[in-house]
Amino acid sequence: MYVEFNVHQAKTQFSKLLDLAQEGEEVVIVRNGKPVAELVPARKKGALMLGAARGTLLTKADDWWKPMREQDLAEWYGR
Repeated sequence: MYVEFNVHQAKTQFSKLLDLAQEGEEVVIVRNGKPVAELVPARKKGALMLGAARGTLLTKADDWWKPMREQDLAEWYGR
């Protein structure tokens, strides 16, 4: 379940939205009735989401800057 706020509400009540997210609520910000952003609880330190649409989760934050291998690049671009 999520809570929905329009852009104006989100701007004026941002602290409240952060509190909701910290409590585990998913907050959806809408513009003209269409979702444009989500505010969700932060992940534990050391976890980095990359390629979320593909479901890839990197847990070694110290490796994020290293170049990808050719095989990884091919998978990333669907080759």
